[in-house]
Amino acid sequence: MPVLVVASGNHHKVAEIAAMLALVNLEVRQQPEGLEIEETGTTYAANARLKAETVARLTGQWALGDDSGLEVDDLGGAPGLYSARYAPTDNQRIARLLDELGDSPYRGGRFISAMALADPQGQTRLEGCGICHGTILNQPRGQGGGYDPIFWVREAGCTYAEMNPHLKARLGSRGKAARELAPGLRQLLGLD
Repeated sequence: MPVLVVASGNHHKVAEIAAMLALVNLEVRQQPEGLEIEETGTTYAANARLKAETVARLTGQWALGDDSGLEVDDLGGAPGLYSARYAPTDNQRIARLLDELGDSPYRGGRFISAMALADPQGQTRLEGCGICHGTILNQPRGQGGGYDPIFWVREAGCTYAEMNPHLKARLGSRGKAARELAPGLRQLLGLD
């Protein structure tokens, strides 16, 4: 069975990606413990490539890198690439975003996820992108990490935090990016 290393130290993200790829006959692993990859790219795609290529070279395995962020229209696309670094904790990030958005009636935004697949030599072979549009709520709803409790998805009738894994894989930005990569991933790893 081919091995795919997810270029992330976040157990939840790795489990979410593994669940999305469950129909593909792969052994999904997390990147080596303690590895920190600085996100120096100027786009989500560049950061995803950087992560995938670094982990592929270090492990000698196929690697999948992912970078995502929340872009809020009335904040000029912020927090964007800096979503994870907007404040030290999830609660502080949410508080800062809601404070900066204030009482604005323009609360539209989107989660964007970019994924890159690198071969064992560290060369990017596939890329995909997914977008999920939504609205920023005034108060958090549901239990979830990141900005999930304040991101309302009309099509789902709930926040990202309230979505079950199947719905998140179908409607969420990461799920859309994974589906875009799946056919090429099967072909490259000889799973057709």
